[in-house]
Amino acid sequence: MSLPILRSILLPALLAAILVAPRPLAAEENWPQFRGPDGQGHSAATGLPMHWSETENIVWKTPIHGSGWSSPVVWGDQIWLTTATEDGKELFAVCVDRQTGHVLHDLKVFEVAAPAATRVYNSYASPTPVIEAGRVYISFGSAGTACLDTADGHVIWQRRDLPCNHFRGAGSSPILFENLLFLHFDGFDYQYIVALNKQSGETVWKRDRDVDYGTGDGDMKKAFSTPLVIDVAGQLQLISPCSKATLAFDPHTGKDIWRVHYSSFSTAARPVYGGGLLFLNTGFGKADLLAVRPGGGASGGDAKSNEVGGSGDITATNVVWKQGKSIGSKPSALLVGDLLFVVHDSGVASCIEAKSGSVVWSKRLGGEYSASPIAAEGRVYFAGENGSTTVLRAGRDYEELAVNHLDDGFKSSPAVAGHSLILRTKTNLYRVEQR
Repeated sequence: MSLPILRSILLPALLAAILVAPRPLAAEENWPQFRGPDGQGHSAATGLPMHWSETENIVWKTPIHGSGWSSPVVWGDQIWLTTATEDGKELFAVCVDRQTGHVLHDLKVFEVAAPAATRVYNSYASPTPVIEAGRVYISFGSAGTACLDTADGHVIWQRRDLPCNHFRGAGSSPILFENLLFLHFDGFDYQYIVALNKQSGETVWKRDRDVDYGTGDGDMKKAFSTPLVIDVAGQLQLISPCSKATLAFDPHTGKDIWRVHYSSFSTAARPVYGGGLLFLNTGFGKADLLAVRPGGGASGGDAKSNEVGGSGDITATNVVWKQGKSIGSKPSALLVGDLLFVVHDSGVASCIEAKSGSVVWSKRLGGEYSASPIAAEGRVYFAGENGSTTVLRAGRDYEELAVNHLDDGFKSSPAVAGHSLILRTKTNLYRVEQR
């Protein structure tokens, strides 16, 4: 066969193969933890859908058995989430193929003989997994934490000896930092943070909360927030919200750096950091949004510095502003440029100036909200418990771009993979993409 004829046969076949082959995900397209790559709800993806419904722009829809409010995480072509039986006695990790929506693994990770009760605003599978190449880390709070091999789902290690009466169910998600896995345990009886060796599951350090809660009532000591590691003038800090306070630790050792106190309890939202300020939601009771200039920093400094400085209790010196208008207790804030976007549990969305705390606009979206918003392509996506997702322009003027509805509501926060939104409702997992 001559070379020109061979080329005429092989070239079209090669082009066809390229066109139909799945496009590999780049590293930045993974969604490895609660609130995405930076832990703060941002995606660099482009071409995400703005409109969808049960019959429009749905690539696939996969039922998820049981009940769970953990958000999906994505690594390559795998999507992981957790779920539980309604009575909380069986706890599962589920892996779904990103391309097809087929369930690859449905693993019963733990059994619990006598689960503690939860309330309507929590589930037995609320903490979001954290994933990296080859491993996914699953936590159900004190019911158990496990590291699974993502290839075949076998358990690499597990811990069931970390005590805590969560009293209203676990909510804090695990996070990874270097060789460490951080877990919050803020319950009715015990309150502490622990750093585990991610390879073996062994304890590297553990710090009890030494917070003055001002009460002996354990219900006021519980919390559900997920920590965040930030860099403050060259100093890495583990920001660890709990009831009545937020603490900052050296992530390698657990050594105290600074703390801020407040009156609210049951803190649930994840911190947000940008522009030299840390934004903290104080929780239930009366939720406030605080802008805090983090203390410490590799260069040291004066507690009255405009950038960094101060250690110990910096409440009186480093709280830049406090905003209490329309601040919810469950959804985390979202920082886009110099603007913060928040949504109250009762459905009022607000835009706030990050530097001053001034409210730019507030608008009632309707419904109830637990999920945290995400930002992509200059848009903000708010997913509500009634199944609606409102898409807004991330700007100083309120501009509604779309309102999309799925049949069941959202307790979980959205994830992004490639050009797709990965959305978990109370009963199903969806891949939504412009078609």
